[in-house]
Amino acid sequence: MSTAANLAHRDPNCLFCKIIAGQIPSTKVYEDDEIFAFHDIHPWAPVHFLMVPKLHLPSLAQVDDTHATLLGRMMVLAPRLAMAQGCLPYPDGGFRVVTNTGKGGGQEVHHLHIHVMGGPRPWLRG
Repeated sequence: MSTAANLAHRDPNCLFCKIIAGQIPSTKVYEDDEIFAFHDIHPWAPVHFLMVPKLHLPSLAQVDDTHATLLGRMMVLAPRLAMAQGCLPYPDGGFRVVTNTGKGGGQEVHHLHIHVMGGPRPWLRG
């Protein structure tokens, strides 16, 4: 999807849409026509960034077959970005990929996002 098309599919009240648009500052990790990645402002690990589609999707519950390529690209990109941000390589190193979905799943911002966290077992915090 082109950047112009992505602009048409944003929620003007969404925090992450505002970050993608540059209206709210962030520390960018990666950007292309469909994906934006940035550091989490409250990191749980030495490496902790978010990957979001530029297309506003409220959560993983709203994706369908038309989003398969986008989600596949995000999952393929996650290891490359994790290593670039300082995660140690597999098998002794690694990282965790987490997607919270809905209130019961711990989702706080209703724009699909993937947390990528790495370091000394950061998930022990919760």
